[in-house]
Amino acid sequence: MRHVIIIGSGPAGYTAAIYAARANLEPLVIASSVEAGGELMNTTDVENFPGFPEGIQGPDLMTKMQEQAERFGAEVVYDDVVDLDISGPVKRVTLGSGAVHEATSLIYATGSAHRKIGIAGEERLSGRGVSYCATCDGFFFRERAIAVVGGGDSAMEEATFLTKFASKVYVIHRREELRASKIMQERAFANPKIEFVWNSEVADIVGDEAVTGVVLRSTVDGTLTELPLEGVFVAIGNDPRTHLVHDKLELTSAGTIWVDGRSSRTSQHGVFAAGDVIDPTYRQAVTAAGTGTVAALDVEHFLASLGEAGAPDVVGDQIEGLAEVRA
Repeated sequence: MRHVIIIGSGPAGYTAAIYAARANLEPLVIASSVEAGGELMNTTDVENFPGFPEGIQGPDLMTKMQEQAERFGAEVVYDDVVDLDISGPVKRVTLGSGAVHEATSLIYATGSAHRKIGIAGEERLSGRGVSYCATCDGFFFRERAIAVVGGGDSAMEEATFLTKFASKVYVIHRREELRASKIMQERAFANPKIEFVWNSEVADIVGDEAVTGVVLRSTVDGTLTELPLEGVFVAIGNDPRTHLVHDKLELTSAGTIWVDGRSSRTSQHGVFAAGDVIDPTYRQAVTAAGTGTVAALDVEHFLASLGEAGAPDVVGDQIEGLAEVRA
């Protein structure tokens, strides 16, 4: 029986692990078997995380966070959660390997997943010219004409990065102005390889065995045009990864996990949430890390209220007491 299990290994999960480990809670971090480290593993230069004036590569930042958590005693398991039982005082986490871990408290910090356009060609040609990760797949598009779909910071970052490889990068955006921050816009506008296609949305992605182009629909008059391409990078946002708790935790209208005010407390006693899974607005590494701090501190206070913190030998008695209190 553990004090706390943390599901997720992004900035929120690892920050929570650092704080929990330093509080001698010996956290278990469940990192994905294929997506450990979260979205920053697919990011190039991170220039806005405090403490790195020259910037840092996303994967390097996550490696440092993990090393810091492990230094204080956090244990990291590379596996995927397939089932959660969080209704009682004992939180049970079942992994793909079949292993079951139990704890008095749980921090849910699973982040978000790439949002898809939702058209047939996208699914059919995924991995054959359609990508959601420029740093993963950009190398394969050397001297080719490609497109980035989106208008936010992520889209501008992807487009700028892809100019290292592609001969031409079109940015397709459904409006006539970008949502991206000013500095990201300026970089994209100044890049001679980037061309903007305004007031357009992707109606279809065409090609037999690989992408050969996109069909664009004007958001002004609905007219259709075809743009020859060899690659499409989708960067239109993310959706919180809440599939494991849809029937277990209260969600907000935005699809994120509901938490009580500025705390990390969810609708389930002993379950806390942090990171993009609770944040539909800011979705920054530094804000995710901040909520990870909140979650760890909330867990520490929760366990202290049970008399459990720092006393693993009385876990069973405290759980029994909690059950009586809740009854």
